[in-house]
Amino acid sequence: MTSTRSRKLCLAQQPDADEMLSRDPFALLVGMLLDQQIPMERAFAGPVAIAKRMIGPFDPATVAHYDPDAFVEVVAGPPAVHRFPTAMAARIQTLAKHLDDHYAGNASGLWSDVKSGDDLLARLSALPGFGAQKAKIFVALLGKQLKVRPRGWREASEPYGEDGAFKSVADVIDVASLVKVRQFKQEQQMVRQRVVARPLRQTRNG
Repeated sequence: MTSTRSRKLCLAQQPDADEMLSRDPFALLVGMLLDQQIPMERAFAGPVAIAKRMIGPFDPATVAHYDPDAFVEVVAGPPAVHRFPTAMAARIQTLAKHLDDHYAGNASGLWSDVKSGDDLLARLSALPGFGAQKAKIFVALLGKQLKVRPRGWREASEPYGEDGAFKSVADVIDVASLVKVRQFKQEQQMVRQRVVARPLRQTRNG
């Protein structure tokens, strides 16, 4: 299966952060893990900030065995990598331990020998902190931007594997596409709010 990167990633919109994401699969997974309840670009800038503050290399084995209290301080900064530094520090270490235990600390082992999109999705879904949606988005990111394209990857990543869409980080290649993805997410949030509000109005009117 081909796994050559097609371009330098542009997810954090910061040169040093994007350079790290482009060459380090573990950093990319950590960025994806952090991508919740904070702006996308801030999440993907997190790995390089953590790496700069750590004592030792930024790899699954080192992170997994890092003193938990010290690692919370690394994530908390200031500035904090995430709005919930204590919880996210624990999640990052749990993810690192999973990679160390199941993939010998080689994050790219998740996809280097994968045979199908469903298999890739299953491996990603099994990662601590990765739910179904996050796993699908990461399958789409690998396929669209890193040329990791096992058989059926688009189907496995639906609806995020669609060409020409601007639905997730998988579609962010520059500032303009980031803006489009952000607009899509805002529209989806508005739809969800209307769906929630409708039964409330019906209850009050009833």
